[in-house]
Amino acid sequence: MQSPLPVRDGVNATRLRLPDEGPWTTAMDYMMHRWGHIDPQGIEDRFDAGEIVGEGGVPLDRSTRLEDHTFIWYYRTLPPETRLPVEINILHQDEHILVVDKPHFLPTTPGGTYIQESALVRLRNLLNLPDLIPMHRLDRMTAGLLLLSTNPETRGKYQVLFEKRQVQKEYECVSAATPAAGFPAVEFPAVVRNRMTKSRSYLLAEVIHGEPNAETRIEQTKTFDAGTHQCALYRLEPHTGKTHQLRVHMASLGLGIVNDAFYPDLLDKAPDDYGKPLQLLARGITFVDPISKERVEYRSRLKLSEARD
Repeated sequence: MQSPLPVRDGVNATRLRLPDEGPWTTAMDYMMHRWGHIDPQGIEDRFDAGEIVGEGGVPLDRSTRLEDHTFIWYYRTLPPETRLPVEINILHQDEHILVVDKPHFLPTTPGGTYIQESALVRLRNLLNLPDLIPMHRLDRMTAGLLLLSTNPETRGKYQVLFEKRQVQKEYECVSAATPAAGFPAVEFPAVVRNRMTKSRSYLLAEVIHGEPNAETRIEQTKTFDAGTHQCALYRLEPHTGKTHQLRVHMASLGLGIVNDAFYPDLLDKAPDDYGKPLQLLARGITFVDPISKERVEYRSRLKLSEARD
């Protein structure tokens, strides 16, 4: 559903669905029920200023009945954020798409404690493109190629490519050269297929029994001395896009990615260590452009810090 409020400071207005019934007479009564313990005066001031709107952008006031609107929109009060010490590099921009190198530690879209400090909001503000929308996502800890739509009129043509899996993605990672103790040797190239689901545990994905819904082709491209042990650079080709798929699949082989705080073991929460980024990079993306009808390929210019030439 299209928001009647424009993007402000790179951030979309928040949409709230009002309940069909309940002990609340007005829309403001319901908002007080939800958030009045946090900022009751702020809620009243927003209604008085007409800053909360319904369908069609109609301003609500203190007396607007609950049943008058199904959805309402408003701008959240955003807490100050410390700028993350990482930068986005623009690789390509035209009237339809934007291709960037997203750094480690920067989330793709706003969420949780990261609003202004997300790739989407940074780019909207930097380029004055309020309609900018990512065509896919990279984990906050994963760096590399990110494709975004700059044009709402042609956005659907690119979205279809991702929906129909007509976009080929290539990743790189650094892991141990041989599996951890207790895991069998791996013959490369290897294909990992299993069934993955988002765990009920904190942020984790897990492998369960059932028909496979996740598949990754893994190739070891070179090995090198990492001091006390041998490491290797791997080329990963995901044929599906499950949450944390590449990290889970590498860990399932006993080859957990260097600096992964989730897999194979969930480490205690700690502040970001910018000197030890997850060694996972979205290296390449290839597809037939739906506008030009030509096959295009974009390559990341970033390099994994633990990789060796």
